Amino acid sequence: MAVLARPRSVPRVPVLFGRRIRIQWPSAQYFLLVPLAVFAVLPIVYVISTAFKPLEELLIFPPPFFVRRPTMDNFQDLLLATNALAVPFSRYLFNSVFVTLTTVLLQVLICSMCAYPLSKARGLPGANIVFAMIIAALMFAPQVTRIPQYLVVQKLGMIDTYWALIVPALAYSYGLFMMKQFMDNSVDMALIEAARIDGANEWTIFWRVVMPNVAPAWNTLLIFGFIQQWNDSFSPLVFTRSEAMKTVSVAMISLTNGPATVARLGAQSAAAFLMTAPTIIVFLLRQAKVIQTMAHSGIKA
Repeated sequence: MAVLARPRSVPRVPVLFGRRIRIQWPSAQYFLLVPLAVFAVLPIVYVISTAFKPLEELLIFPPPFFVRRPTMDNFQDLLLATNALAVPFSRYLFNSVFVTLTTVLLQVLICSMCAYPLSKARGLPGANIVFAMIIAALMFAPQVTRIPQYLVVQKLGMIDTYWALIVPALAYSYGLFMMKQFMDNSVDMALIEAARIDGANEWTIFWRVVMPNVAPAWNTLLIFGFIQQWNDSFSPLVFTRSEAMKTVSVAMISLTNGPATVARLGAQSAAAFLMTAPTIIVFLLRQAKVIQTMAHSGIKA
């Protein structure tokens, strides 16, 4: 005798004004990701809130998380504190902006131009050896290469110049590796061959075929380079001697030292906000490019 299967129970769907409404509950991963996202954003919120706190809110214990009486006095104190140093704050700001933008643009250009022949040049002699050396360079911590970098910069006579802050950062092995991997997976060789058949030279192919197709990669390289150079305080301390060559990050270190540290709490809070805000803004504007690059290049953040 055949056994009749019990009909499955149909879930009840709420009805509103004669229409059935389907409620889509979020998956379980959202219950884990949302608290982690909030926990990750809390330090940024605290830095922004602290930058606008008056001095009495900075000194009370326990300190309030959110500002109660916002004020702009901390930024005025920052200008007064930095102007009391050997050079005005505008000089530190100019050095940081000039060094960061120049370094990032040259990093993108050099890494892209070096990755193109490694990825698409057929039969290039020594390409595998060069790429293996790049992979080997990724295994070394930046602190290991500081002394050799200083010796090279000193021998070249670039101490206390802008070149000392720019040239050592151009050897960006991670950026070259990322660009090469993205070109391998995103730029079809058929496009390059078609451009060659149409009479385009290698320089035209690089700028009009390769670079538009790897826009997510060089946008990501721009973000990473900007964050690294803007927050770099080690290179200005080592490669420069005069105060006029220092950057904003070094000026912020000067605020935390000295007998007036407590009186400069407001200036330090404003300085932390100014150091953090540009990197956050740049990342938020280009975060979609970062995710797309990691998906195509095989790199996991």
